[in-house]
Amino acid sequence: MSPATILVVDDEPQIRRVMRTTLASNGYVIAEACSGEEALEKMQSARPDLVLLDVNMPGIGGFEACREIRRHSEVPIIMLTVRSGEKDKVLALDAGADDYVTKPFGIEELLARIRAALRRKSASEALAPVNSGELQIDFESRRVTLKGKPVRLTPKEFELLRQLAAHVGKPMSHRRLLQSVWGPDYGEETEYLRVFINQLRKKIEPDPRNPRYIRTEPWIGYRFELVPVGVSKSRREKK
Repeated sequence: MSPATILVVDDEPQIRRVMRTTLASNGYVIAEACSGEEALEKMQSARPDLVLLDVNMPGIGGFEACREIRRHSEVPIIMLTVRSGEKDKVLALDAGADDYVTKPFGIEELLARIRAALRRKSASEALAPVNSGELQIDFESRRVTLKGKPVRLTPKEFELLRQLAAHVGKPMSHRRLLQSVWGPDYGEETEYLRVFINQLRKKIEPDPRNPRYIRTEPWIGYRFELVPVGVSKSRREKK
């Protein structure tokens, strides 16, 4: 298996130098960009497997660069920033990031986040297709359609949906979902789930404000509910 290519985007040369040395010593191939504009160009030439993207940069900032990358690619994106507030984390996740690391960070923490972001589930864990009302999901081909129209999900959105669908009808706790999708080092980052569940609902729910597929389990987590084909909303509500 060829080593993964990581695109490091930061306007500070010393940070790029440290990242280049550290990541290369751990077996990764490194591409670099010093601005959001250069990062968008490098996405075409370097074809990275993962992007480490600084938030605060001149010109196109990290959030805007993240949104632009996400428009054209499903590559995992980890955002790096000195901001530690929950609002900033939510902004990063809303922009399309898969994860968020606050500076200063330990290199072992960053390497663990990178490994988790690059992790892919094996084909043996593929699920049977879902055909429920207006929603169809083919997990093997990673195709999702709503009302016959294709739905584009990011890797983390798809994996979150896969985990929920693998336990259809059963509540999944926040901690279990976080550790299943992001890795064993997670468990308290409930804002991650809130953002990604909202994103999923906007994409796969006919009415995101009244979800029929991804239901909230108060104080516990979330539950994926199959809607039998041909059963109307009013009939389900009478049950």
